[in-house]
Amino acid sequence: MKNIFKILKLSKPLHGLMALIVVITIVGGLFEIVAPLLSGRILDEVIKQAGSDIRVYTELIKLLAFSLGATFIYLITRSLAQRLGDELAGRVRKYLTEVFYDKTLRLSQSYFDSETSGKLINQLNRGIQSIQEFVNMSTNFIIPIFLQSIIVIGILFNYNIYLGTLMVIILPIYMLITSISTKRWGKKEVEKNKIEDITRGRIQEVISNIRLVKGYTSEKREFELVSNNIGSINSIYRKQSIEFHIFDFLREFVLSGILFGTSIIIFYNTLEGIITVGSVIVLMQLVERARSSLFGMSYILTQVQAAESGSKEYFEILGLDSTEDYNEDSYKVITSPNIEFKKVSFKYDEEKSVLEDVSFNIRNNEMVALVGPSGAGKSTIVNLLLKFYLPNSGDILLNGKSFKELSHSQIRSNIALVFQENELFSSTIKENVAYGSKMNRKKVIEALKKANAWDFVATLAKGIDTEVGERGVKLSGGQRQRIQVARAIYKDAPILILDEATSSLDAKSENEVSNAIDNLIKDRLVIVIAHRFSTIQNATKVIVLNEKKVEAIGTPQELSTKSGIYSDLLRYQIEGNKKLLKKFELF
Repeated sequence: MKNIFKILKLSKPLHGLMALIVVITIVGGLFEIVAPLLSGRILDEVIKQAGSDIRVYTELIKLLAFSLGATFIYLITRSLAQRLGDELAGRVRKYLTEVFYDKTLRLSQSYFDSETSGKLINQLNRGIQSIQEFVNMSTNFIIPIFLQSIIVIGILFNYNIYLGTLMVIILPIYMLITSISTKRWGKKEVEKNKIEDITRGRIQEVISNIRLVKGYTSEKREFELVSNNIGSINSIYRKQSIEFHIFDFLREFVLSGILFGTSIIIFYNTLEGIITVGSVIVLMQLVERARSSLFGMSYILTQVQAAESGSKEYFEILGLDSTEDYNEDSYKVITSPNIEFKKVSFKYDEEKSVLEDVSFNIRNNEMVALVGPSGAGKSTIVNLLLKFYLPNSGDILLNGKSFKELSHSQIRSNIALVFQENELFSSTIKENVAYGSKMNRKKVIEALKKANAWDFVATLAKGIDTEVGERGVKLSGGQRQRIQVARAIYKDAPILILDEATSSLDAKSENEVSNAIDNLIKDRLVIVIAHRFSTIQNATKVIVLNEKKVEAIGTPQELSTKSGIYSDLLRYQIEGNKKLLKKFELF
């Protein structure tokens, strides 16, 4: 029940509306039971008037009027409660999505390193659906059903102590069987949810990487993986179904037996003249109401268990530590940025260290290249600069202020990025260029021109209003990179990070993007990660990383004449180019 209390606590802003629905539903429930109670008196009055020579219909008309009025009020309250229930459902969905999305945006980068987007979305949808159904059920069923059960049992006691006693006996037995059934169902539901999350996550990955899947003819393997997982889910569901129907038979057998006993008591009292024919009608309706209430309680327990299992991962995510606050005010733009790494060491989770005692300075207007073999820690330094992670030891300073003292938004608002991957949304070109900043069409066009992207954007049917498709699929690699460069130009931040910005491009596209970058790097602190030495030929400083440490720092000219990783990498590239030129007899 711990998640149920969490649901009630989480939905606190909606408690007012929930209370209103409960009150209206209770009023409706009270008037709903009036008609069955009056039906006995109406029948007795009809029999009385039928056997009388002088018929007076005043009492019968009153009873019919009260019954009709009670039914009318019940129907109005039911319609009003249902309408408010729809309103509550919409607000619950919105509120729960906002809470989850807000939490997701505050989580650390390390969380997303180990989770798939499809899995997260599936957990969000399941959590919202189960919580929403529970909230709606709690306002429309729980209190009215319990109230109606108490009233019905009280009336039965008033008519006959044995009838009331039977109803009191059946309640705990019925609820016990239902409780055992729903708990067993819930445990298997958690197993199903885990497999389903993995499956949905895999489907999301396959769709995102559909060209890779098709290119490696892995469609059959991916299909079988999902099919097998769904088969496992169905296998668990089969066991759930068998157990449920066994318990359902047991529950209904006990219920039918006791209700049969109540019928015998009612008919015996009628034959003995203890109760009237009208009272028989009332009692039979009340017994049926009691049966309905028990079914309702069974449904409630089932929904409670469904909410417990369905919201499990939802609340697990809400329970994670938030590491960021995107509502904090951004730090004012710095005019002369300086960055210092002081004996920084870092490792991802429990893995081996990626950086050990790394120290260096990067000053304003410097273009610094991070060079080293794969796995040397170049991308890790960028991740630390963006405060995606914090160092395990040591410190990073921005203009003398520790990163520990600066918020994520204060740091990132001063950094523009051009990634190796085409990080674009499926929206329009203008929205991608102005992403993270206030929209200005004129400024967007100026940024596109400086990024050497306006020539191709201007030829598009909708210009900057053209949608680029998921991850910019409608554009070529060079075009997507120039859109990224335009985004960095638009942001106009004092610090620029180029993470392998041209590594995946052909020579022509690389030249176009490189020319665009030349317009971007002026009067900024620039950090470049690149394997191609042509990309860093204008660097004023090179930081060579190797074996988790800084191996050397110097200008490209200085390091090219010294033995070490830099000169080795430079030689390998030059020799490779020479071989290519000789092959085509150009050298």
